Amino acid sequence: MRVERVPFRLITAATAAVFLAACGQKQSTPPPQTPEVGVVTVQPTTVPVIAELPGRTSAFLNAQVRARVDGIVLRREFTEGDDVKQGQRLYKIDPAPYIATLNTAKASFAKAQANLASQNALAARYKVLVAANAVSKQDYDNAVAAQGQAVADVASAKAAIDTAQINLGYTDVISPITGRTSLSQVTPGAYVQASAATLMTTIQQLDPIYVDLTQSSVDGLKLHRQIQEGRLQTEGIHAAKVNLVLEDGRTYSEEGKLQFSDVSVDQSTGSVTVRAIFKNKDRVLLPGMFVRARIQEGTNDRALVVPQIGVTHDQKGQPTALVVDKDNKVQLRQLVTSGTYGQNWVVDTGTNPGDRVIVNGVEKAKPGMQVKPVEAKLPYPANTAGEASGAQAALAPAGASAAMQGQNDTANGAQ
Repeated sequence: MRVERVPFRLITAATAAVFLAACGQKQSTPPPQTPEVGVVTVQPTTVPVIAELPGRTSAFLNAQVRARVDGIVLRREFTEGDDVKQGQRLYKIDPAPYIATLNTAKASFAKAQANLASQNALAARYKVLVAANAVSKQDYDNAVAAQGQAVADVASAKAAIDTAQINLGYTDVISPITGRTSLSQVTPGAYVQASAATLMTTIQQLDPIYVDLTQSSVDGLKLHRQIQEGRLQTEGIHAAKVNLVLEDGRTYSEEGKLQFSDVSVDQSTGSVTVRAIFKNKDRVLLPGMFVRARIQEGTNDRALVVPQIGVTHDQKGQPTALVVDKDNKVQLRQLVTSGTYGQNWVVDTGTNPGDRVIVNGVEKAKPGMQVKPVEAKLPYPANTAGEASGAQAALAPAGASAAMQGQNDTANGAQ
């Protein structure tokens, strides 16, 4: 059997070709792919302007019941902490001394009336006699003067009766308002004094109830400036809605209204007092409770909102966002925010209408980098439906609604 030999030079050339081809494959790497990021387009939207202020509750009416006559308290006629009606008797003070004083005044009145009758008759008699020159003119003048003094004595005695009756009435300590009683400061057998204005108890009307809030003068100036510039729409301070957050974090069920804003600034704190009024039929709010009030001062119909997931903070703590420009390059923007709206930040400066803000893939994007923007996939916001609809509508990508409608049509066709 004959074996043909392949020339050595041909083997060497083939081997070299294969080796060079392998080396070429290792040296040529595929070009890097442009990172894909999810963006939302910022558009003006209407958001409520809400101020959150601290405050304390205070009674609508607060009456301190004090002694108006001196005497011994015979009995208390109410239960501490119960509701009482206006005019209801609370305490009974010993009336015996005042009954005696009233009887004395009545006796003095009767005596004065009898003396007046006598002086009237004497003056009438002297008038006839002086005309006949039977008595002197001086005697007649004295009779007329005595008659006038008797009239004054009757009036004084009548006033003494009125005073005695008033003081006797003060022995019945009545409630000046309808409200809830507090602790009784005196017990039966205690001696109270009108001169010392002895405090007996306190009555407070709790429905409705006031909430006194504290607002800095700076925030007040900012509010007025936004209204003047047309950035804030409001129907007036008295129409603003107020909601309360209680000490345990719960939201109070009733909605309140603003009553007034103080006209002076506290020089020590630089703040003004804003008073609101709330219904309190269940007596949930008690005077002196600490609360936080959310006041809807108006609406901003040109607000720009950015999802919180698209906002980061630099080393100085300043909020920043990454924006894709018209050339699909990333820009770093410094933001100035004025609050939150649902799951979004309300941005005052740093973004413009039409800006595409990166919310998905922020970690892959760097300033100056070329990126491929796509519609963002936003998580369903955890805020209320009203807030979610307003913010979400402003941030929804242009094709989101059409895409969702197409998915619904496909699902309906499959069914």
